[in-house]
Amino acid sequence: MKVQIDPARCQGHGRCYDLSPDLFTEDDEGYGQVAGDGLVPPGGERAARVAASNCPEKAIVLVEEA
Repeated sequence: MKVQIDPARCQGHGRCYDLSPDLFTEDDEGYGQVAGDGLVPPGGERAARVAASNCPEKAIVLVEEA
């Protein structure tokens, strides 16, 4: 699984990096950013789904890898 943030939707609420700090960070203005290359480590899928479901703008995209 991979995570992405749609910058056009993100409003900077910060729920992603508050709930899943291993997967997301914040920029200088408080907007969410994907940490690293966006690959979710084994066992991190639940944290990715929690962040995505708690984003008010639905700016977090989860990409299921085959």
